[in-house]
Amino acid sequence: MSDDLAHHRSTPASARRNCPPGEEEGAEAKARIEAALTSFLDAKERAGAAGSAVPEQLASVLSELIGAGGKRVRPLLCVLGWRAAGGTGLTPAVVGVAAALEMFHAVALIHDDLMDGAATRRGRPAVHRQLAEGLGAGLPRDRAERLGESAAILAGDLALTWSDELLHTTLAPDRLAAVLPLFSAMRAEAVYGQYLDVTAAGRHEGGVPLALRIARYKTATYTVERPLHIGATLAGAPAALLDGLSAYAVPTGEAFQLRDDLLGAFGDPDRTGKSAWEDLRDGKHTLLVALARERATPAQAHTLETLLGAPALDQDGVRRLRRVLVDSGARAEVERRIAERRTQALDALHALALPDPVAAQLARLTHRATARRH
Repeated sequence: MSDDLAHHRSTPASARRNCPPGEEEGAEAKARIEAALTSFLDAKERAGAAGSAVPEQLASVLSELIGAGGKRVRPLLCVLGWRAAGGTGLTPAVVGVAAALEMFHAVALIHDDLMDGAATRRGRPAVHRQLAEGLGAGLPRDRAERLGESAAILAGDLALTWSDELLHTTLAPDRLAAVLPLFSAMRAEAVYGQYLDVTAAGRHEGGVPLALRIARYKTATYTVERPLHIGATLAGAPAALLDGLSAYAVPTGEAFQLRDDLLGAFGDPDRTGKSAWEDLRDGKHTLLVALARERATPAQAHTLETLLGAPALDQDGVRRLRRVLVDSGARAEVERRIAERRTQALDALHALALPDPVAAQLARLTHRATARRH
C-alpha cells in the first residue's frame, strides 16, 4: 500500500467541538477518507499530465465529481461496520476499503445520470454534460452530446478500475480474500437494482412488489447493508453479527430510497443538487408511483397515463402529477412506510450489542437518511 493512502489528516478543532457521541470519530474518518481519495486522484492526474496511459480529462472530471461533496454514507458505514466488529483505530486497510467504496459510488452516479439523461449532479453539470462541453467544442450539438456520453461511459469504467486498484493495493491477501466476495456481490446487486429501475420505467407492470424490489437492490443492499458487512468482515465479524447488521441495514436502506423517491418528485433542486422533474419525466417505477396507480380515480389515472414519463413534461404537468400523488394518498403512505422502516431499523439496532459510539452514529444516520430534505 502506498504512503499516500495511509496519509493522516487531522480533524480541525472546530469539527470536534460539542460533538455528540461518536461524531468526532465520524468526522475524523471522513477526513481520512477524503485525504485518501484526494491523494489517489491527484496522483492519477499527475500521471496523465506526464504522459502515462491515464486520460487526463477523465481523471479531472472524476476528481471534480468526488470533490464536489456527497454524504460519504457508504465509506462511513464501512468504518462503522469495522468498529461494530471490534476494529480499532483508522487503519490504512479500513480507510483504503472505504475509499474504494466511494470510488465505486462514482461509477454508479456517472452511469445513472447518463441513463437518466440527468442534467446536474451535486449542483454541477453531470459528467456526460461536462465532457460534452469540454470535448465537443466546435462540433455540432448532437455529435458533442454523443461524444460526452461515450466519454462518460469510459469515465465510469475508469472509476471502476480505480475502485479495484484501491481495494487490491490496500489489503493483504487474506483480508482481500475475505472482503472481495462481498464487494463483488455488492456490485452485482447494484447492477441488478439499476437494471430493474431502467426496465421498469414507463411500464405499469409489477406494482408495489416490483417497486420495493427496486428499492431493496438499488439502495438497501448497495448503500447500507454491504458497506456495513464489508467493514465488519474486515474486522473478522461472526455470521451472527452480519445477520444483525442486515436486520438494521435493510429497512434503513429501503427508507433511504423511499425518501429519495419523494425528493425525486417533490424536492427542491437548489437543495438536492438535481432536477425534481427527472423521475416524473422518466416515468420511474417508484413506490410513490405504484401506490398512486393503485389508488387513483379514473381522472387521476388518466393524468398519470398521459403525463408520467412524457419526454416533454413541463411545469404545469409536474404540478398536476404532484397533485395526483398527494390526493391519491400515495405521498402520505410512503411517509408512513418510511416511518415504519425507521422503527424497524432502530429496534434491530437496539437488539445489537454494539459499542455506544457506533450505535449512536448508526441511529443518527437512520434519522438523517429518513428525514432528510436533500
